[in-house]
Amino acid sequence: MKIDENITMHQQDMQKVSVRQKVVKILVQVALYAFLILMAIIVLFPFYWMINSSLKTLDEYRLSVPTFWPHVVMWENYVNAFNTANLGRLFFNTMYVGIVSTILSLVITVLSAFAFARLEFKGKNILFAGLLATMMIPGELFTITNYGTVSAWGWLDSYRVLIVPFLVSVFYIYLLRQNFLQIPNELYLAAKVDGTSDLKYLWKVMIPLALPTLISITILKMMGAWNSYVWPNLVTRKEKYRLITNGLRNAFTETTGDVNYPQQMAAVALVSIPLFLVFIFLRKYIMKGVSRSGIKG
Repeated sequence: MKIDENITMHQQDMQKVSVRQKVVKILVQVALYAFLILMAIIVLFPFYWMINSSLKTLDEYRLSVPTFWPHVVMWENYVNAFNTANLGRLFFNTMYVGIVSTILSLVITVLSAFAFARLEFKGKNILFAGLLATMMIPGELFTITNYGTVSAWGWLDSYRVLIVPFLVSVFYIYLLRQNFLQIPNELYLAAKVDGTSDLKYLWKVMIPLALPTLISITILKMMGAWNSYVWPNLVTRKEKYRLITNGLRNAFTETTGDVNYPQQMAAVALVSIPLFLVFIFLRKYIMKGVSRSGIKG
């Protein structure tokens, strides 16, 4: 009987411990989800406020006590914003600069990464170390010298001044080189024995295997061109060559000197839509490409 009582008490203790563990696990999960929901609200609130502000009248926007939903929904703010800011031209300029610069940058990045990953030449490691060292220099330090150069060449107010200075990215070269190093060198040696040229091997073998990283580079480069502000604002004065970021700067200033903020927020919302779509549908490619490039083996 005493043995049975001990067994029963032990089982009861085990049940209590199990219940306690389940309660603790549930509380941890609740706290975790509560924290994630709070962080999501903090991150999403500015976007909600942007949409909310874009649908208000200018008088309602200027109220001392802000409203969390417009009294009168002004959908025409989006139409007026598109026409006032000439968003059609700004979209075209930005897409043209982004696509051309991305294609040319991909060509330079692929060839450079292949050379540093597979080809053998004198000073390769020293040259690559020098390129990596330039990553420690803030990009703003090159702005003045780059401006002086393109100004002396007469490139101001042109598409080439928006494209050429940023074709080479040491970070993208490093990222792709690390991915190329994961491909066994025996494949390259076997291809050379069969008489395959370096360019053919690069096109047929290395690029398909490194496609996730190339997709990541393409997306990041396009997003960089889309969000570029300082350089386009510095080297362009004519509206013909303005991009989205600097084109929206003074597009909504009224004759009184006041800014029509609802229309400005509507324009910002329209400009943000492509970036949201890129993030929602292509984020897995960005993460996959970056994660694959960071591990060698």
